[in-house]
Amino acid sequence: MLLSDILYGISLRSVAGSTQIDITSMHYDSRRVVAGTLFVAIPGTQVDGHSFINQAIAQGAVAVLCERLPENPAANCTFIQVDSAARAMGLAAANFYNHPSKKITVLGITGTNGKTSVATLLFRLYRNLGFRCGLLSTVQNQIEDQVIPATHTTPDSVTLQQTLAEMVSAGCQYAFMEVSSHAVVMDRIAGTHFAGAIFTNITQDHLDFHETMANYIKAKQGFFDQLPASAFALTNADDRNGKIMLQNTRARRESYSLKGIGTFKGKLINSGLAGLEMQVDGQDVWFKLIGQFNAYNLLAVYGAAVLEGQDPQEVLMHLSTLAPPPGRFEQCPDPRQNKMGIVDYAHTPDALKNVLETITALREGHQRIITVVGCGGNRDKGKRPLMADIACSSSDFVVLTSDNPRLEDPQSILDDMYAGVKITHRKRVEVILDRREAIQWAVQWAQPGDIILVAGKGHETYQDIQGVKYPFDDREELKAAFDLL
Repeated sequence: MLLSDILYGISLRSVAGSTQIDITSMHYDSRRVVAGTLFVAIPGTQVDGHSFINQAIAQGAVAVLCERLPENPAANCTFIQVDSAARAMGLAAANFYNHPSKKITVLGITGTNGKTSVATLLFRLYRNLGFRCGLLSTVQNQIEDQVIPATHTTPDSVTLQQTLAEMVSAGCQYAFMEVSSHAVVMDRIAGTHFAGAIFTNITQDHLDFHETMANYIKAKQGFFDQLPASAFALTNADDRNGKIMLQNTRARRESYSLKGIGTFKGKLINSGLAGLEMQVDGQDVWFKLIGQFNAYNLLAVYGAAVLEGQDPQEVLMHLSTLAPPPGRFEQCPDPRQNKMGIVDYAHTPDALKNVLETITALREGHQRIITVVGCGGNRDKGKRPLMADIACSSSDFVVLTSDNPRLEDPQSILDDMYAGVKITHRKRVEVILDRREAIQWAVQWAQPGDIILVAGKGHETYQDIQGVKYPFDDREELKAAFDLL
């Protein structure tokens, strides 16, 4: 494709060189540059792409999109200067891949908790309804049956447009994707046309990046601000930030609620380990998912599908057959010892609180709750003592352990968590640095009938320690610990 066509609709500060040259690929990672590449130099939080311009040219880049021109620009390369390279990259990628989001119905889901569940449930629902679909989620990306590993909640804009184009080529009619706050701020969704957006909730998370809750909320709101008038904006009316999402949007404003007034109204009737019974727009339905937080997820999925023109009765029928996504309140029972293991991705204070409240409501008689939980490294430190306090307040016993320490000292993370443990709770808290040993300890300490929650990693099959991802799956570790008894 000609460079001039790739730059269509992008505000340019300056151009040095010809735009009538053929571009065969786009990359912001200089290591992937080959002959004919348009290299995008993006200033990042840790690495500045401008430092790799010469390397990219040496590897065959014929054009560079950047915010700052080099002091001695190469004569054999076209330089395009813009105010925001990240935004320009999104728009350029959409042009390069011929605007795939306009050829497929794209629905985006944002919020602190529930994004993966809502996106995955929509994907499964629409496939059951007979549509060809794509999925972009924290767990995995998927084009019909083809599974593509996910590295980010929302991929970079070039990968996003390429994946959407592959979905179009595969005949997909719908794409369901998680939209993270990072993706909005970093313009990863620039150039993507959304037919609808869903807001789940907002609680404390990612303050290592956004610094304040106000910035975090503003980032989420930015997604809705970008929606076209032809789209719908579906928000959780029971979350006080739901109205904020709608303040500036041009999209059609809709809502769902379990407690108040909403376009789509639900009422939780019964909830147990086998599932939940809910009244949806006046009709009683039994679902396989568990807990109030999943009642909200189901209501969001139902509302989005109806807004997209699907028959309400058929939607509810198919939703009633769906199981939760991997690592979301996933049950790992040990029938021999009559102990119940539950693995959940809960890695924020509110998510952990919701899961523990659900388990508390479901337990019977003298069943105890034993929670194994840690916090990730190089992430929001403010939530560490909060999560420890929530675990202690809602559990009979707590094992604090390592999660994904990444580049941080694991013991330092646990010290931050332990600071949130009240003196009255400390007799019921064990600190075990090694996550495998922590899970084994909890299983061995548990008595028949007890419930063991292993929280924080959910679907993940690795543990990130000092930049190395070691194989580790909470579900497999639970099963192995049960087998040791």
